[in-house]
Amino acid sequence: MAEAGTGFLEQLKSCIVWSWTYLWTVWFFIVLFLVYILRVPLKINDNLSTVSMFLNTLTPKFYVALTGTSSLISGLILIFEWWYFRKYGTSFIEQVSVSHLRPLLGGVDNNSSNNSNSSNGDSDSNRQSVSECKVWRNPLNLFRGAEYNRYTWVTGREPLTYYDMNLSAQDHQTFFTCDSDHLRPADAIMQKAWRERNPQARISAAHEALEINECATAYILLAEEEATTIAEAEKLFKQALKAGDGCYRRSQQLQHHGSQYEAQHRRDTNVLVYIKRRLAMCARRLGRTREAVKMMRDLMKEFPLLSMFNIHENLLEALLELQAYADVQAVLAKYDDISLPKSATICYTAALLKARAVSDKFSPEAASRRGLSTAEMNAVEAIHRAVEFNPHVPKYLLEMKSLILPPEHILKRGDSEAIAYAFFHLAHWKRVEGALNLLHCTWEGIPQHFVCPPKLCYGESGKHPPVQSVAPADTNLGNPSVPPLTSPRGLLPSPPCQFLLDCKKA
Repeated sequence: MAEAGTGFLEQLKSCIVWSWTYLWTVWFFIVLFLVYILRVPLKINDNLSTVSMFLNTLTPKFYVALTGTSSLISGLILIFEWWYFRKYGTSFIEQVSVSHLRPLLGGVDNNSSNNSNSSNGDSDSNRQSVSECKVWRNPLNLFRGAEYNRYTWVTGREPLTYYDMNLSAQDHQTFFTCDSDHLRPADAIMQKAWRERNPQARISAAHEALEINECATAYILLAEEEATTIAEAEKLFKQALKAGDGCYRRSQQLQHHGSQYEAQHRRDTNVLVYIKRRLAMCARRLGRTREAVKMMRDLMKEFPLLSMFNIHENLLEALLELQAYADVQAVLAKYDDISLPKSATICYTAALLKARAVSDKFSPEAASRRGLSTAEMNAVEAIHRAVEFNPHVPKYLLEMKSLILPPEHILKRGDSEAIAYAFFHLAHWKRVEGALNLLHCTWEGIPQHFVCPPKLCYGESGKHPPVQSVAPADTNLGNPSVPPLTSPRGLLPSPPCQFLLDCKKA
């Protein structure tokens, strides 16, 4: 009976959708009929005669003035768009339309619950994931000298691959150099230093640049690679901040004097943002979490358009450490939208907050008897949404796979992103009582085929920046006999409560 009722509703829905396409024709004829009936009361003939008389009295000067005015306005818009793009690297109109207008017009894609439409949903998901299948800078990457090198000292093995370090070298050349560096000796030395493969050669070049002038990028290199402790790195970053802030203020005054000064100001902006962000990360590492949160918030207010640095992910991790869950929810509400590419940090943090509301009292046996409550259903939905985005994360959070040092670059929806997320967020999941148990029960209910294809997870090359293992995996935190939870959205075989009952009977 339930299947017959569902089939009738689907047929009724398809008939309504089919008939809706022809309603505009009916509406058009109704409007024509009303105009014909009301032609006398509305004095349509008189109004048409007046409009015709007005158009005949217009001279060519009016059309010239109209064309010139519209061309002037279009030219001003084009100049503003060009200036905005040169300064911020994006279109103002496109940004406003994507960030504000598209959500109002219903631009968010809705997943269909019909199995017949699952292939269309998969193709839409594939198209949306194209922008995610590229390498991104890890927002929580470690310090080379103070953290990565410690692993080398202990094991004698390199924690980063050449591929990963080569990507970092490209990032440094993009953000820390500009075409006018050859005019300043210290910057010219640093331009060559970022291309050096030998770490000692880079460090020597940074010291050479500092002998000439107070160079912010030289301090950055020494803080990242020569400092052996976080405290030393923080001290060098403070010196870099003093030098970088002066360069930023000078270039800010000259940025409109030509393309050369504009490029220099863009470089100085990138340097200043990088320094302030790493200072906040130093404070977070040294236990001054509230200070780190304040620094991150100030940085995001000062440079709100530099979302490519994903500073909000650092803020989310620090707020979770403070257990400020209301503030975490506020950050998620601001950044978990279509204008930014989603990440494992956003999806799994949202799932953690939903799980926190029910995990301490959650019992699979009790849920199988009474069914899932609304809050439990929301938690299961959030976990499934996170697993849809990156199915590799649960194995690291449940410690089924070895936890290893995160790389400096990650691939969205890939194993490298899962490593980077679990490395910093596993402690936050353990702190919430029962959250890992709920994650395990829900994750076990997902069929093995319900993961993103390898092409989406690893990109065209099928690879991600690998790193060395540093810790063995612990035993499974969950109980294998606990019945799994399934998603109620039609993506999985059966509703959650029924699936729990089936597992219990089996």
